[in-house]
Order: sequence, then C-alpha cells, then structure tokens
Amino acid sequence: MAETVDDKVSYFQAVTGISNTDLCTEILAAHNWDLQLAVSTITANPSSPSASASTSSRDPAPSAPLAVDAEYVAPPPPLPLPLPPQQQPGIAWKLVTLPFHVVSGGVGLVAGTFRLGAWVAGGVLSRSLSLLGLAGQAGSGDRLLELPPSAAEAADFVAEFEREFGAGRGPRFVAEGFADALKRAQREFKLLFVYLHSPDHPDTPAFCGGCLCAEPVAAFIDENFVAWGGSIRRTEGFKMSNSLNASRFPFCAVVMASTNQRIVLLQQKRIVR
Repeated sequence: MAETVDDKVSYFQAVTGISNTDLCTEILAAHNWDLQLAVSTITANPSSPSASASTSSRDPAPSAPLAVDAEYVAPPPPLPLPLPPQQQPGIAWKLVTLPFHVVSGGVGLVAGTFRLGAWVAGGVLSRSLSLLGLAGQAGSGDRLLELPPSAAEAADFVAEFEREFGAGRGPRFVAEGFADALKRAQREFKLLFVYLHSPDHPDTPAFCGGCLCAEPVAAFIDENFVAWGGSIRRTEGFKMSNSLNASRFPFCAVVMASTNQRIVLLQQKRIVR
C-alpha cells in the first residue's frame, strides 16, 4: 500500500506541477485517494488553494471536495509589455566609433580645404597689392604668377624708377621684356623709345629728375612712343647696351622692328658732360 500511495503522489505531482509532497498527500487523502478526481478538481478550478501550492507550502489543504466545473476555458495569456524604445546614439558617439582612417581622412580634408582657401586668398591679395603698386618692395617670389626673366627685370626697373624719382613721374615704361615691348609698338603703330639706365653714372639723377621726368617730355614720349627702360646692371639691359653700342650714359634711343628679328636704330642720344 505504501508503494501505491507514493506512486499516486508522484503521478499527481507530475500532472499538477505541485512540488510540495505533503500538500499532494493531503489533496489525495481529501479525495479518498481517487487520483482522477483529485487531478480533475485541480485542473478544473485554477483558483483553488491547491493551484498556488507550488509557490507556497504553508497553504492549508481543502477540508472537502471541491466542485468540478463542466468545462474549463483557460484564460488567454497576458500580452507582452512593449519594450521601451532604444535611444539612438548621438552624433558624438558615432564619430568616436568611426574607423580611425575615416576620421583622419576627414580631418585632413578639412585642413586641406583651409590651406587651399588661405593660399587662394593670399594669392589674390598679393595680386591686388601689386596692381595697386603697394607691393613694389616685395620680392619676385611674392608675385601670383611667375613672370619670364625679361618681364621680371622690366617690372623691377619700373618699380625702382618710381621709388627713386616718384610714382607717376616720367614716361609710362612698360613692364615687359624688350621683344614684347617691340611687338607692342608694332601693334600700336608707334616707335619704341629705349632708355638704358646706369645707376652708377653721376649724371643719371639730374637727367632723370630734370629732363626725363619733366611733364612735357614725359607727355610727348607717352603720346608718340612705347617706352621701355632697362638697367645695365640686369641681363637684358646689359645686352641692349651692347646691341646699341651704348658707351656713355644716360643713353636714349628710338628703334623700330625690322626683318629677320632685327631692329633699326633711328636715333640715339648720349648725354656728355
């Protein structure tokens, strides 16, 4: 008989899921050890004290058989609670989690953009100052565009002449090489006025300040000629002094273009003390 009771208790525990052995024994005893009646009572009435026996072993056992319903409908399972929305990571965290080469590449691109903008702005400013005559004292490396050597020498001569004898005084010397100035004279159907400047000659300051920079002389040259000047200290000025056989200074000449890339000397003037 003991084995039969243990078997019923074990079977009752397996079917009902009640883990308390003493409680299962009491329920079966209350139903006169009728296993089928006890199981039907538990499964038909989930609100009975025996349904909560798995969570508490101190509930008293029922003293009388429970009424059995004709049909049991299990309640629907509770709906799962909605999960709270996950907060999206901020832009700072996204930047931190980016690969290193992406972040470094972006920083390099921004830095390169700033350097490019600074270079363009500096070039435009330098060019504007040179056009206004405010960058005359700057070296040739400050020019926005690198000039040919002959044009650079001519531009330096114009700047030095204006700095020594005053801006706006004297003929309007073109800041071009001799060959370009000769072509300009051809296009404008004028002769080319050539002035070879010797900074070391004692008569140069008096000639430039008193004669070449005189308003009537400068106006006559500008109206009838294309004026080109060069210093004999520079390469092209020295070459032109040899071509025109200039032996004394200050030296002025009027030339025109000829065939086979030659020039014709129409008039020359040497100032003799």
